Amino acid sequence: MIANDPALQDGFNAIGFSQGGQFLRAVAQRCPSPRMRNLITVGAQHQGVFGFPNCPGEINYYCNIVRDLLNYGVYTAAVQAFLVQAQYWHDPLHFDTYVEKSRFIAEINNEKAEKNASYAENLARLENFVMILHESDTMVEPRESEHFEFYLPGQADVIVPLRESPIYVEDRIGLRALDESGRLHFLSVPGDHLQFSRQWFIDEIIHVYLDK
Repeated sequence: MIANDPALQDGFNAIGFSQGGQFLRAVAQRCPSPRMRNLITVGAQHQGVFGFPNCPGEINYYCNIVRDLLNYGVYTAAVQAFLVQAQYWHDPLHFDTYVEKSRFIAEINNEKAEKNASYAENLARLENFVMILHESDTMVEPRESEHFEFYLPGQADVIVPLRESPIYVEDRIGLRALDESGRLHFLSVPGDHLQFSRQWFIDEIIHVYLDK
């Protein structure tokens, strides 16, 4: 549909809210023509989630039970095919299972055994990739996923900084190339999921990245 839209043939900007952020990033990686110029993601789960909304597992015993129960069925073929949220469930406690069974987030993050070299090439064509994190987000667990950070495999406590992670160090999808050329941007806003003022969005996003 994008490729057939005459209005987009010279390139387009994309803004993805919540799960729309990682879905639009997949478009940038998989569909390089016409070119996506700037990608803005707002509260996106770029490394997936490991927790139920409003129920942080690492600090609440009952939420931890819910999270463990979800793990039993989330990677079955039927659930992965039917429930879109299951496709970005990222279980660091069973990392090998996640890599093998995840249909979407592990694949688009180039974590499968067979890598797709075009993903890094295509994403690195962006003029800017802007990731907005909500500082008090209760919907995304962990919220650091909004800045492409996640738990160290094997536990659900320590967050690995993006620049120390394999996806960045090995430049599996082009993040390091964007960062080293000044085109990868990390923004934060106070408040819960998708909470920001109209004026902040105009001043910090539209005027800086889109009004050109």
